[in-house]
Amino acid sequence: MTGPTRGGGLRRGWRRASSSFDLRGATARTIASGPAVVQIVLAVAGAYAITHYGLGHAIPLLAVTITISSLGLARDARPRRVLENAVGVLIGIALSEVLLMVVGKGLWQIALVLFVTLLVARFFSPSSAFAAAAATQSMLVMLLPDPDGGAFVRSIDGAVGGAVALLVTAVVPRDPVGLARYDARRLFDEVDRAFGALVGALRTDDAPRADDALERLRSTQPVLDDWSSTLESAQSIARLSPFLRSRLPDLVQQATVRRYVDLAVRNLRVVARRLDTQLGDGVDRSALADLLDSTARAVAVLGRSVHDVEQRPVAREALSAVARRLDPTVVLPGAPVTEAMVVLMMRPMLVDLLMATGLDHDDARARLARV
Repeated sequence: MTGPTRGGGLRRGWRRASSSFDLRGATARTIASGPAVVQIVLAVAGAYAITHYGLGHAIPLLAVTITISSLGLARDARPRRVLENAVGVLIGIALSEVLLMVVGKGLWQIALVLFVTLLVARFFSPSSAFAAAAATQSMLVMLLPDPDGGAFVRSIDGAVGGAVALLVTAVVPRDPVGLARYDARRLFDEVDRAFGALVGALRTDDAPRADDALERLRSTQPVLDDWSSTLESAQSIARLSPFLRSRLPDLVQQATVRRYVDLAVRNLRVVARRLDTQLGDGVDRSALADLLDSTARAVAVLGRSVHDVEQRPVAREALSAVARRLDPTVVLPGAPVTEAMVVLMMRPMLVDLLMATGLDHDDARARLARV
């Protein structure tokens, strides 16, 4: 019984592992990482060629490792972060080489170098990753055999690796504009689904569907944060890269859209939470559903305007049409205060959405219905 039981357990474990593996997510993640992988491979090849063939260093290990650690696969590939990572590891290398010349190698020397490197790294940067990178490189210096060429050969390799990483960030960027647009699509798709669930809940008096809408809206915050990080990185790279500098105005405009959409989504969460507590009482809320449906269609046009600037005036007019309806006495004549409050709560959301189209605050407010 032991053999079959163990075999059955292994098969069940394999099935659980297989079912927990998201093939679609893994494929999307791999494709999205393609530009970063290409960038790292080209940078490593360049750093190795310079140090090995150009400078004659037999095994330029630190040039390669610094290039990889400076670039990494993180979404945030802005030049400042790359530079900070490179400086962190260079501090670890240079400091450990100086200490190596003074105290030599051994157990207590390794402990001393690690102790000093971590303290110095923490002094220069609040980032724990900065300190860890510096400490790792310092240990490579202490543990690896001394290279030919004398003192500070490894520091030279590290400087070359950091410089190549920074150069490649500008010359071979990771398509930050495309990644920012991908984040925008993710956000507007999720908001559209949330609107759909909320409209459906109002038409059918279905509280669980309102719960689903609220959960979807809450789940958008990580997407908004990703979009923000990607835009900051893209703008930094565009300022440095001659190939992306012309895209900087578009990225700045997209950052404005993201800012005000973030505020609008926060307001929409409040509206959804309010409706979630009211549904299930049998009241006809079709007029409110129509209002939210019109808002959803206008927001969808705003989402398309991120990729097609010609859609921005269309989105502005569609949102203005919704804003002009936001009077409880017009949308819900004779409705109780609890219903009228939902319409009033939508007013700041429409102001934020109109500002996302490029209007200033006063112009956006002027398009609201007078109440």
